[in-house]
Amino acid sequence: MQTIKAGIIGCGNISNIYMENCKKFAVLDLIACADLDLDKAKAQADKHDIPLVCTTEELLAHPEINLVINLTIPAVHAEVSLQALEAGKHVYVEKPLTLTLEQGRKVLDTAAQKGLLVGSAPDTFLGAGIQTALKLISEGTIGRPVSATAFMMSRGHEHWHPDPEFYYAEGGGPMFDMGPYYLTALVQLLGPVRTVAGITSKALTERTITSQKKHGKSIPVDIPTHVAGTMHFDGGAVATLITSFDIFGGSTLPHIEIHGTEGSLLVPDPNGFGGKVMYRKLGQEQWTEEPLVQGYDGNSRGIGPADMADALLHQRKHRANGELAYHVLEAMWAFHLSSDSGSYYNMKSTCEPAVPMAELSFTS
Repeated sequence: MQTIKAGIIGCGNISNIYMENCKKFAVLDLIACADLDLDKAKAQADKHDIPLVCTTEELLAHPEINLVINLTIPAVHAEVSLQALEAGKHVYVEKPLTLTLEQGRKVLDTAAQKGLLVGSAPDTFLGAGIQTALKLISEGTIGRPVSATAFMMSRGHEHWHPDPEFYYAEGGGPMFDMGPYYLTALVQLLGPVRTVAGITSKALTERTITSQKKHGKSIPVDIPTHVAGTMHFDGGAVATLITSFDIFGGSTLPHIEIHGTEGSLLVPDPNGFGGKVMYRKLGQEQWTEEPLVQGYDGNSRGIGPADMADALLHQRKHRANGELAYHVLEAMWAFHLSSDSGSYYNMKSTCEPAVPMAELSFTS
């Protein structure tokens, strides 16, 4: 099988699952990793049997690497992605695509000018859970979707993450951290977003880290930590979304529900690949569990760049693409901008929902 040689820039917490899963995709050949902390890069390379440890500059100059997987912190997503594109590499970046809309547009424009591809997490919508929900909607099981609710209710990350500061700095917060999962799933299921009305707030101006590495350290909260609002989709459906780091006593709210003219659908956690998919048709008293479609139902982060590599080899459009990521980025900003202005935000971008997953011929 033909392969695409790849390198990872950024060897932090999230890199483990990418490095582990890259071995499962025959279409990807992970040959190098880089980090500002070379000791961290070497430790990850040793752990995951990656041949080369190098600086970012050395990785970008490597003549055999065609695809860069950018796992740096959000504050430098744009900078590193642009460096990769300028070096002639296709790039797949962790979510969000960039911090700002201006940065996102520059990344996409640069890629277009150079004939290169941009991909972005999340790729969880390619898993069996969301794909099963998409199948049911496509088959008309619940009729025409008319409304949806989605909730990401959390106490924040300072109690478990070793370095949680960036979650409360510019570009952080619940919408930019977890919103991509929920919005990407909703766009796949309901189509592109047309209009957003949002309200934001924050419960605390300072938080204390209780994870072990920096236990007791106080960090400022510079961004909204509760983001709520309503979206109107091109297809007519209206959805309510709440993302929050201000839920200190727990929540029983469902992840995503979609309601149609002929029934309702329970969609699993979009931050995962599997989960239980349930539907209840008009007139039925019981919920029915739908068997998951063939595909990935475990933690399969890395399926996005694998699909992108396969798309490069077969000259087709990849699913977790830059157009989708930019639309989701604008929708996230729309909640904040609507709240700041006290008015509706009319979306300027659009995208095409990804083609449903076929049999995954690019896996080992």
